[in-house]
Amino acid sequence: MAHPPLAMSVSELRLVRYPAEVLRARASEIDPVDDQVRAVASRMIEIMRESDGIGLAGPQVGLPWRIFVADVPPDPDEAEPPAGEHLMMGTTGAIVCINPVLSFPPRSGTEAMEEGCLSLPGIHGEVLRPPTVHMRALDAEGRAFELRAGGLLARCLQHETDHLDGTLIIDKFTMRSRLKHKAALRDLERGG
Repeated sequence: MAHPPLAMSVSELRLVRYPAEVLRARASEIDPVDDQVRAVASRMIEIMRESDGIGLAGPQVGLPWRIFVADVPPDPDEAEPPAGEHLMMGTTGAIVCINPVLSFPPRSGTEAMEEGCLSLPGIHGEVLRPPTVHMRALDAEGRAFELRAGGLLARCLQHETDHLDGTLIIDKFTMRSRLKHKAALRDLERGG
């Protein structure tokens, strides 16, 4: 199995906005992790930083690949994880996550938090998500790694993995947020 071909040069990758079809498709696994995948990851990090984002998934640059990048600085005001829980609450630079698989602690419940998305400019709304997550993925060298995350990092990992499944924050908005952005979404769908 090989990753889907790249139909353009890596330097031509750009941020894709809703309602682009690629944002609604399930992305394909990447195998092998090669120089082209590493070049794509580097370009994605550039685009994420140029756009002042904390995460960016393959479909958001027009690629139906199961890859995302994230750079979530630890928030000094964020609560510490409960005693005995070893959770990453942020990154110390950008991370590359290829073919991620998420799992959640039993009975973890959900927390509400406002989220935005680079592919949905001007749209922010409340999304319920589990507060902690365990992720298994490959890094940019193709090495397997695992991490347990809490806080904004946990939310980012879930948000970006949703993109790989064709799910957007507007699908997970609370009813209030959905109603609040109904007209703005219609404008985006019309190309506004």
